[in-house]
Amino acid sequence: MRRLVLLTSAIVFVDTSFYAVVAPLLPSYAEQFDLSKTGAGVLAAAYPLGTLIGAIPCGVLAARWGPRRLVLVGLPLMGLSSVVFGFAQNVFLLDAARFVQGVGGAASWAGALVWVLTEAPAERRGELLGTVLGAGLAGALVGPAVGGLAEATSSEIVFSSILLVAAGLAAWAAGTPQTHVAKGLGGASVGRALRRPEVLRAMWLVTLPGFAFGVLNVVGSLRLDSLGAGTAAVAATFLVAAGAEALISPVVGRISDRRGRLRPVRAGLAASALVLVALTLPGEALLLAFGVVVLGATLGAFWAPAMAMLADAAEHAGLDQGFAFALVNVAWALGQVTGSASGGAVAQATSDAVPFLGVSALCVVTLVALGRRATTAGTGAQPVVAAQRSR
Repeated sequence: MRRLVLLTSAIVFVDTSFYAVVAPLLPSYAEQFDLSKTGAGVLAAAYPLGTLIGAIPCGVLAARWGPRRLVLVGLPLMGLSSVVFGFAQNVFLLDAARFVQGVGGAASWAGALVWVLTEAPAERRGELLGTVLGAGLAGALVGPAVGGLAEATSSEIVFSSILLVAAGLAAWAAGTPQTHVAKGLGGASVGRALRRPEVLRAMWLVTLPGFAFGVLNVVGSLRLDSLGAGTAAVAATFLVAAGAEALISPVVGRISDRRGRLRPVRAGLAASALVLVALTLPGEALLLAFGVVVLGATLGAFWAPAMAMLADAAEHAGLDQGFAFALVNVAWALGQVTGSASGGAVAQATSDAVPFLGVSALCVVTLVALGRRATTAGTGAQPVVAAQRSR
């Protein structure tokens, strides 16, 4: 079991690292390829779009093939597309490579998590999943630093190195046994799950922070650049923001275990709405960077309880765990795609403040919609903590 946890932790770490790598590179790519804010948003959205397209098929394949075969599909896709991304000399290839990375990430991410979930003893399932997802948070921390390194040295060398890492992980995975029993996935059960209010509510609470991070990655990084922050400073800002998110997630998880899933979500909604409004005010890079870090912490209050709610609701609907994680991928990717693409486009058409205010309004509307509804669902279960966020 220890070997499997190490393997899947390494897979999730690499996946989230290469998702988070692009934020500090956006200003330099915008300058090199003369990208508008809309164009930068499309580049940022390409990876989560690949995850969105690949999420449901990967969930089905995880149920039918087993997680190991899915990992062995995802890792080569991620490695080869990373090489293309490193050598790309036009924006079309950059967008296409990030899209394929997203598809590969959907496969390797779902495969790794389902592998642990199906192999772990029931009494240790939450603990072991938390360990693997903690590696994902570490990857989100490292990603911006890798992006800064690629900018400072050679993107060809840095991004090509992932092919060697992926090959090593694939060889490791191929030699690791699994006991997953293949099963079908009925369309009727999927349809019933997607009609359950608790599933839709939980998916929205994963989508909303994904949307917010999509806006932040594009508008925040370009705004920092326009205020005089260099690539290293932008990378450092997002690195610290990911660290704040990583610190807050375990605390939120414990609170949601003891006091219900929605209590920390409500606090995160209220705090994020205020911070997003505050982000429209700074005229100095340092103040804006501080706001980005604080927002990373407040948005971190969503992931653990929302994903735990979604996993529990899917399980209660009788779905295979592979499809439960597919729903997580769909919800996150939908938010990231729309946030990255619309954030850049709206900022270009209006101002940088408008997309931040729009996300703030969504937080307020969601907070009001949740009302004072108390929940104690899953109070005895270990929450699923996600690195996907910033993924």
